[in-house]
Amino acid sequence: MSQHPARTNPSPLPLLTIGGADSGGAAGIQADLRAWAQLGAYGMSALTVVTAQNSIAVTAAHFLPPSFLAAQLDAVLADYGAVGIKTGFIGQAALVETIAGRLRGVDAPLVVDPVLVNHRAAAMFPEAVTAAYRELLLPQAAAVTPNRHEAALLTGLPVTNQAEATAAAQALHDMGARGVLIKGLTAAAGLVDLWYDGQAITPIPHPVIPTANTHGSGDTLSAVLCAGLAAGLEPFTAVTEAIRFTQQAIRHGAGWQLGGGHGPVGWGQP
Repeated sequence: MSQHPARTNPSPLPLLTIGGADSGGAAGIQADLRAWAQLGAYGMSALTVVTAQNSIAVTAAHFLPPSFLAAQLDAVLADYGAVGIKTGFIGQAALVETIAGRLRGVDAPLVVDPVLVNHRAAAMFPEAVTAAYRELLLPQAAAVTPNRHEAALLTGLPVTNQAEATAAAQALHDMGARGVLIKGLTAAAGLVDLWYDGQAITPIPHPVIPTANTHGSGDTLSAVLCAGLAAGLEPFTAVTEAIRFTQQAIRHGAGWQLGGGHGPVGWGQP
């Protein structure tokens, strides 16, 4: 009689991404699953939207019904479970409501990457979507990772410098997020991200890498942060590791020629 081989290595961390599919492979759940594979985690997904896109533009998007999103979440969580969860592109208030309802009571850190503005810094969705983030997702978030434009949209505050970003971070923490990372502030030597844990604001500077290949960088950062929190890292350590990983990914793909627009961040060993 054949027998299953004895288990000699621990099971990987099961992590769940909730977001959109990028047909170009650079961003969305594809970026999350790729980052988690590099970290040795087991990635799962629940789709909110399927997009037709490439490095230049999104040409079509098909949102999935809330009932089907709920079915995906129920199927994954009832069997595999999840020790870390992140959200990306959601885009509809009803989908935000479904996610918040299904995750309520799930014992896993939630990282919210609030995809709310386009590359021109304009809001992509009705105010009801932003309100649903404020009221339903942020109170459940172990961390939220807006860029400065998303932070401004969520809080109604200007976010053009570190002082204003500090006020916005405090406002997002007051909405319920236990940790806040505001990304992409300009600084004398490059860029700076601000981390706020409810007690102290910590600037995290990093250089600007000269490349257009940054598509998927926000997804990658939030995915790595989710993995770090799930692994039990102290939050600031998880944040700094996520920034370091993302910077390395951008450097690795900086010279790639994939598509005619903003190419993906790199992966693999540099």
